Amino acid sequence: MFKKILVATDGSELSEKAVESAIGLARQHGAELVAFTVARRKPRSYMEGTMNNGADDDVERQRLENAQALVDAVGARAHASGVQCHALVGHSSQVADAIIVAAEKQHSELIVMASHGRKGVGRLLLGSETQHVLTHSTLPVLVLR
Repeated sequence: MFKKILVATDGSELSEKAVESAIGLARQHGAELVAFTVARRKPRSYMEGTMNNGADDDVERQRLENAQALVDAVGARAHASGVQCHALVGHSSQVADAIIVAAEKQHSELIVMASHGRKGVGRLLLGSETQHVLTHSTLPVLVLR
């Protein structure tokens, strides 16, 4: 049914459950898995809300390295389960949009991700990347809680 599945992870305990489910689903369908995370990009210009003082470059590099380590670990788990996996890191301040774009560029047929299930004011204040993906993606999205 699915040939390529993108699983979005942020390394949280809840997203780890989504990763495990995605690996199982990929194994069941004989699908390739794309492990994806976003290294949040800080605003880089004065017009974006901050000035770059040079120290930010080290922080950005560390974020990218941590993100790569996260998806590489997912890839290793997938390979250990007999699932072909490609580890991919996005670098953006718009996490949900980066997930959607990555899924489309990778020709994924399904996006798997977790939802923290925040409700009320917490959801309004923190926003919901999952909600944004659900409402803006043209691909099917499997949300796990």
